[in-house]
This record gives sequence, structure tokens and C-alpha cells, in this order.
Amino acid sequence: MAEKSYNADDLKVLEGLEAVRVRPGMYIGSTGVKGLHHILWEIVDNAVDEAANGYADEITVVLHKDGSASVEDNGRGMPTDINTKTGMSGVELIFTKLHAGGKFDSGNYAFSGGLHGVGASVTNALSKWLNVEVYRKNVFTMGFTSRYDAKQKKWLCGIPSSKLVNTNKKTVKKGTLVRFMPDNEVFETVEWNYDTVSKRLKELAFLNKGVQINFRDEREMFKTVTETGDDGEDIETKVALPMHQPLTYKFDGGLKDFVNYLNDGKTALYPQPLYFSTVKDIQIKGAPAGKIKIEFALSHTKNDDESLYSFVNNISTVEGGYHELGFRNGLLKAVNDYARNNGVLKAKDAPFVVDDVKEGLTAVLTVQMNNVEFEGQTKTKLGNPEAKAPVERAVIEGLTQLMNTRGNKAAFDEIAKKAKFAADDRIKHRAERDVAKAASENDGLNLIGKLAPCSGKNPEMNELFIVEGDSAGGTAKQARVRQFQSILPLRGKPLNVQKKTALQALQNEEIKTLVSAIGAGFNRSFEVEKTKYKKVIILSDADQDGMHIRCILLTFFFKYMRDLVAAGYVYIGMPPLYKVYKKDIVEYAYDDKELDEKIKKVGKGYSLQRYKGLGEMSAEQLWETTMNPATRNLIQVTLEDITQAAQMIEMLMGDKVEGRKQFLNENADFNKVDGFIEKVNVVKQNTVGEEV
Repeated sequence: MAEKSYNADDLKVLEGLEAVRVRPGMYIGSTGVKGLHHILWEIVDNAVDEAANGYADEITVVLHKDGSASVEDNGRGMPTDINTKTGMSGVELIFTKLHAGGKFDSGNYAFSGGLHGVGASVTNALSKWLNVEVYRKNVFTMGFTSRYDAKQKKWLCGIPSSKLVNTNKKTVKKGTLVRFMPDNEVFETVEWNYDTVSKRLKELAFLNKGVQINFRDEREMFKTVTETGDDGEDIETKVALPMHQPLTYKFDGGLKDFVNYLNDGKTALYPQPLYFSTVKDIQIKGAPAGKIKIEFALSHTKNDDESLYSFVNNISTVEGGYHELGFRNGLLKAVNDYARNNGVLKAKDAPFVVDDVKEGLTAVLTVQMNNVEFEGQTKTKLGNPEAKAPVERAVIEGLTQLMNTRGNKAAFDEIAKKAKFAADDRIKHRAERDVAKAASENDGLNLIGKLAPCSGKNPEMNELFIVEGDSAGGTAKQARVRQFQSILPLRGKPLNVQKKTALQALQNEEIKTLVSAIGAGFNRSFEVEKTKYKKVIILSDADQDGMHIRCILLTFFFKYMRDLVAAGYVYIGMPPLYKVYKKDIVEYAYDDKELDEKIKKVGKGYSLQRYKGLGEMSAEQLWETTMNPATRNLIQVTLEDITQAAQMIEMLMGDKVEGRKQFLNENADFNKVDGFIEKVNVVKQNTVGEEV
């Protein structure tokens, strides 16, 4: 084979925003639902930055009927004058140039979330169109479009429809309105998720005390209404109804309100959260000396787990970072000092360790700073080691000040007593660590007759299927590839650990077996890098019992192996609900919508089988539909919104029933009709002599 030439003319240069269009995942993480909402967050973050720096106090987000979204703030308004270096208006520069904006100059923004300077331009590049209105005494407008140029054989992304136009319309409004239409040729779906948007906006309102965030969903749903006509006949008409009512979020208590919200369903040890805010000096390597704003609120509950939620410039850092390390160190030092000075710790007593003061803690920590180093564009972990020391100093200073504030002694007494109880329990009962260690290391006693292990030793390749019941487990063992797939059948429902202590959880045989199979420890001793599997797959039936088992297992992983979820190692297997077949044509459907598509694909004369459980499948069918990496469907469980995950788990799996009842009443469809019988009747009409 002749060697292909390779010279300078073979090098392709992607100009402007074309690179974003060609490789969108590099800028927004994915082109799925998460990536779709990411381009909305980029515009929302710009508006929030105006509010966080004191220039705005109201933000309005709208999901429009046509599928577009808009974000409006009452801040300063984007610059409309001409940038002398480029000859472009400020608006055009912001929306057409990567790494351009006011976020690189601390004189414009003391702190901001959009530190990469690519947000607005990336949203523009991945939209069919984007329109901007700026209110600065007059109304200024500018539009952008994206299209593929067949002649040039490249995407023209975010191209201005015209220069920035001063309409000369006078206005008393101020700020910026951005409206854009996501491009369905880029994204797998362009359907906005109401819950995702509303929960994020609520979180931002908590983090920005006193800022009002309005949210409207103008999309409509259609309901069939039956009325009796003048002739007595029923007349059916479709009526358009709003999908959701408008929402307004504003929290004058800020982080204190946030902590109270997170504690809903839990019993707090003292009436109100403790709150402190300060600004410290910080010196980031390679950057000018700067400031870091540190704000936190904390409370303790009767629960035994820690709930620490951290944010940097309003960005949730679900994987933590140096600010969390500084917070925990400061909390430990302050509580130890208080316990010594107030006789909770005697002279002979060892000081508390971090785990002691974490027990029962609910806290929200936010820092705002420039020159942030996030790990990855998705910004989930703070990588600046310089943040640790000022946060630690701020926590010690803040808690010491609060200790000496009248009326707070009872709260700190409860904190110290809670830590002392945890320390005594840790010293007296080392059983949790010992049992977890034994469960992880004792592959013999705990796993004999339960786990069918794979022969491979590479965690990167290995998969653990947690299967509901011995019947499905037996089928899965026959279907698997023994070299890299392990099968762990569950005998009955596992324990709901949300209502139990760690020691009670480890006394449950199914939990103990699960800890042993994963082999990375448990709770405080869990070390994600020691896991034997980089894919832990929950494989349960697609019925109510199966969904309950799935919820119980996810609760266990979230509470006692959270790093496993954060690392993206937990998955949900998706077995099909239906098999549509005709002679040698076989199609599988995973929901009712897909079933209709598969029926059309197979055509008349089809037969239909509904799977009630995994045990009804043959080993060949289970492999083909659910276990074969080339054809299966898996849902990766992530911690994109850790606060909402914690709230949902406490509500659904915790002790209190009121919130659970309300959730079920609002979300459960008790009148849902099973359409399978209708499908069977259709099959009977389409098949002759074939059994359904």
C-alpha cells in the first residue's frame, strides 16, 4: 500500500466558532440532555454574575412555546460601544469570539462563574439563531444565525445577521435579554426539562441572597375536553393549557434558608443554622494578589451522615476540592477548642477527628474568587490549593466569633456533645470498620454461593451486575461473558439504609455481600480507587418491585459509597419491556413509545411478547438486549445536582411520610391505563393462528 502524502495543505484550520460546532463535547461535555441545559446555564451564569457583583437584583428565565429559551437581567447591559482592537461592538465580541469578555478583568467582575470566557459564544455557536437586546438608555438589538455553507463545505456558526443596531427607542429598563434556539442538528434532544431548570434556578436564588429569579414555562400541553352539543352528541375538542405555573424564587436568608431547606425531613439539634461571611486575601500562583469571598451556613441534625454542599462562583463543586478541605479543617479546630474550653473534652481525652465533627452536619459553603482552576470544563472540583488556607482561617474566625455571640452557646454545646458521642462511639465500637474490612477482604465466607465472579482482574474492564432474584441471576450467569462480567443475585429486597445506622446496615447479609463484592470498603473507609469494578450495574425488573429495589440500592450507594457514584461507576441496566417479532425479524422495545415504532418497523403480521421480569428471558435474549456492551442500553447515574439528590432520597426513603405523600399525590399517575391489552387486540387482528 502506497504511503499517503502528508503536508501542510492537509492541515485543517477551524476558524471562529466552527471548532465548537465540530467538537461540541469539548465545550459543553455532551450533546445529550446535560449538554443542552449547559448552553442555558452559560447565559444564566452571565446574568447571575451581574447579580453576584452587585449590578442586578432580578433575573427572568423563560421557556418559550417555539422551543427557544431566554434569559433577562436588570444589570448594566452588555457593552454596546466599539472595541478599538477588533472594530467590533462589545455585543458582537462577546457572542462570536472564544475567550472574550469582561471576566478576565477583576475591575469589571470581582468574581464570576463563566471564567473560561467561552459561555455566550458557545451557546451562540450551537443555536440555530440567537437574538440580543441591550437596555442602556436606548434599546440595542443584534441577531446571529448558524448554517452549513455547502460551497465552502463548513459551518458558519453564530454569524451576525447585521451589526449592532441602536433602535433609538428610549427605555428606563437596564440590562440584557438573550433569546436563543438550540440546534436540533447538534443535540440529541432539544426538549427543555422543567424540573432541571427550576431546581437549578432555586439553587441560584439560595446562593445569591435577595436576588429575585423568575421562571416561566410558556410551553403548552393539550387536553381533550368532551362537551355535549345542542343535538345531544358528544363533541371532543383539544384545549391548550399551560404546562406549569410561573415561579418566583427569592431568599432573603440566603444560605441559612438553603440549610433549612436541606434539613427538611430531618430533626435539627438547634433552632437556626449558624452563618458567617468574610473576605480574605489570596495569592494564586502566577496571578496578581486578589480577594476570596467565603460564606457558609451550617447546622447539625440527629442523622449520622454528613451533607456538605460546596460552590465556587455559584458553580456546584460536587467532587469537592481544596475549599472543602479547608472548611473541614477549620470546623475541626474550632469545635476541638470549644470542647476543651467548656469541659466536653477532658484533659485525658484525645481530640476529635474530622469524622467526629462531620456526623450529622448539614452545611453549605460558597467561595467567590478569580483565577479559578476547575478540573474540566464541567467545573466539578476546585483545583486551587491556595484556597485551602483562607477558607480554614475564615471558618475558625467565624465559628469563634459565633461562639462568643450571645444566644449561641446552646448550639455549640449540642455540636460538641454530638462530636463527643461520635468520638466515643468510634473508639468503643470499631465494629463498623472491622466488619467493612472483613466484608471487603473475605471473598470466601460472604460470597460463596452468591457471587459468580469474573476471571479478569482489570477493574477498567470488569462489570458487576446486581440482579434481582435467583431466577434472573441464573439466567444472567448463563448469558454473561465470564472473562469480565460478574453476577451478584439479590435474595429479596435489600435493607433501606436511609432509616438505619452504618452498623445496622452492615448487619444485613445482602449489604454485607455487596460491600464484599465491590471490595473498596464502606462508609468512612470507602476508597473508590480500590473498587474491583468500574461498572456496577443495577439490573432489576421493569415493575414496581424492581423500581423499589433500584431506589434502595441507589440510596445505599449515595449514602455509603458516594464516591462510586461521583466517579460515574454506577449504572442502571435497561431490560426491554416488549419483543416484537415476525418470522426471522426480531425487534425489542424499551417503552411504549418505542413499541409503536418497532411495530411499524416489523409490519403487519407481527407477534408481541411482554416481559414481566428478567427471569422470563432466555440467556440469549438477556445477553442480546441487556448485557452485550454493543447493543445494550445503560443509564449512568451521576451527581450533577447533589442537593436535589439528597433531598429526594430523604423524602422518598426517610422516616417522615408527609413530604412523600405530597410528592406521590403530585407526581404519581394513579389513573394510568395499561395499553398492553389494546396492543394485544391489535396483534390478534394482525396475526392468524399465532399465540400472543
